[in-house]
Amino acid sequence: MLATLTDTHCHIYLPEFDEDRDETVERSFAAGVSRIFLPNVDQSTTTPLLQLSAKYPDHCFPLMGLHPTSVNETFEVELEHFQTMLSQHKFYGIGEIGIDLYWDKTFREQQEEALRIQLGWASVQKLPVVIHVRNSHAETVAVIEKSGLTNLTGIFHCFSGTLDQAREIISLGFHLGIGGVSTFKNSGLDQVLPHIDPQWIVLETDSPYLAPVPFRGKRNEPAYLVNTANRVAGIYDMTLGKLAQITTDNSIRLFGI
Repeated sequence: MLATLTDTHCHIYLPEFDEDRDETVERSFAAGVSRIFLPNVDQSTTTPLLQLSAKYPDHCFPLMGLHPTSVNETFEVELEHFQTMLSQHKFYGIGEIGIDLYWDKTFREQQEEALRIQLGWASVQKLPVVIHVRNSHAETVAVIEKSGLTNLTGIFHCFSGTLDQAREIISLGFHLGIGGVSTFKNSGLDQVLPHIDPQWIVLETDSPYLAPVPFRGKRNEPAYLVNTANRVAGIYDMTLGKLAQITTDNSIRLFGI
């Protein structure tokens, strides 16, 4: 019997899957990945995201937000669109939001403001947030702390940081999103995760990005979550079934479904 796994971060509505999207979903089911959460990127991705969620309503669950690398001088116009979307459709979280200082720091202030605003939405609507953090751990934590919002919860997506950073994230009430990077030889997560209670982790793929070994460098997809899960189960010295149960239960508490 296959373990029931949850992919808490996946973008299979993107053009990379236009040729085989349905087959990709079916492969995920065959691999035991029956729950897929879909964070948004920007205004251009809301329609395909909602179309996919409508086609697989029992398996694909939409989130809404503005990705930090899509933030520019007109970000407030995009946010108005997302506010409208949130009033018209059912979403299970706010995301993918955050701060990315890896690619471009031009709009750092706008990224921080967009994050602050969207955290406010999450607080009011009592929704979890999925946070993108790249070269910006301290800046992201500072925005959360300065917000004064005490009811925030969610996931720091694609965690690959230090033990101190992991503990800081958990102290804020957030989970660690663990993906394909955990299978990389020098990721360092094998030194961090043993010190973290697995109740604070969830699994993700970030498809089509960051495919795990042995698919590294290729297009990622939800079915490959099994490779990540096997690696993480090994780090915790537990069975795949046990890890699947714990991480899926964590996702159920976070997203309420």
